[in-house]
Amino acid sequence: EYIGWFFQFAFAATAATIVAGTVAERCKMAAYLCYSVFLTGFVYPVVVHSIWSSSGFLSAFNNDPFLGVGNIDFAGSGVVHMCGGATALIAAIVLGPRKGRFTDADGNPLETPHTFPAHSVALQILGTFILWTGWYGFNPGSALVIANNDSAATSALCAVTTTIAAAAGCVTCMFTDTIIDAYYTGEASYDLTCAMNGCLGGLVAVTAGCPVYKPYIALFVGMIGGWAYLFFSKFLIRMRIDDAVDAIPVHLANGMWGVIAVGFFASPDEMAVAGYNSEHCGLFFGGGGNLLGAQVCGVAWILAWVTCVMTPFFMALNWLNMFRVDPLEEEVGLDISHHRGAAYDYSGPKEEDVQELMEERASKHGKVEVPKEVAQAAEEAEEEVAVPVKKEPIDAVDIEQTA
Repeated sequence: EYIGWFFQFAFAATAATIVAGTVAERCKMAAYLCYSVFLTGFVYPVVVHSIWSSSGFLSAFNNDPFLGVGNIDFAGSGVVHMCGGATALIAAIVLGPRKGRFTDADGNPLETPHTFPAHSVALQILGTFILWTGWYGFNPGSALVIANNDSAATSALCAVTTTIAAAAGCVTCMFTDTIIDAYYTGEASYDLTCAMNGCLGGLVAVTAGCPVYKPYIALFVGMIGGWAYLFFSKFLIRMRIDDAVDAIPVHLANGMWGVIAVGFFASPDEMAVAGYNSEHCGLFFGGGGNLLGAQVCGVAWILAWVTCVMTPFFMALNWLNMFRVDPLEEEVGLDISHHRGAAYDYSGPKEEDVQELMEERASKHGKVEVPKEVAQAAEEAEEEVAVPVKKEPIDAVDIEQTA
């Protein structure tokens, strides 16, 4: 019981944090707390029960599974990522974009949307690798136990397919963006944001079917995941929907792709080892359309449930003026307006303190500290020498008098 509680706690928290990234820089803390409680306490549990519980109407482990096979979502492409991604999309639409993202100060549409620079790309990359590492608990860990050869093989296969899909999504997304940029500008550049989010897109995409894919299938699923992120991100910008960290393309778009991909590529051999009904395998492995139908129904069910529940919830928050911060607070920044101070101190040390430190260190290394008065006099003397002196002609009389 304790293991089950902690397992679901981690997945529910993941769904909530997806939304936080999308609405960053303009969402009130009170609204964050409200939707986190509502999403994890009511919306997510209904989704997870319907697909993962043995009594869920879409569960593959039901005694009478839907369409004879049920919905296969091993580690949560739909249950976790689609749920959080769909919630984030609704929140972004109701909340609206950040100031200056798509309009100027007078409210006129910008020809090119403004891009807010990242605080630290190095920390972004570090965070991406931390997530990638954590995914090995997400996917192989969803085997729950390693108690026999089948469970060990399932967990090991999950680790392999997870790694391949992440790498494929990263490389595919970055180089596709590079090719597109080079086509329009004539110059090749490499966007690390595309590499990072493409990696995460590949991870999300493979999460549903990681135990039922052969490794080469994971490569293909990850590649499509990189493309899904890239083009859905551009679609959001075209639709003037502001996602601060591109969580919607990563989690919603790739969550949908990940669930549907199982219906095409689930291998019967791997399904049998993982404990699924291998008679209804993926469409490309000759299993007919039952599994694909169950996967599509799972996507439709999650979208419908989240949309019908979270849309009025966010609209109510907005109507009660509990959702978006004041424009001045947004301009100043939520660190200062909501959290009692800036997260980073950019003021720097006093110049005179730095000068004193340098002089002190210089004296410790055997150098004589020159008094300020002496140094000032030396500077004035140098300036006088540097000034050119006009020479007057001297006649003979002057020379004799001088003599």
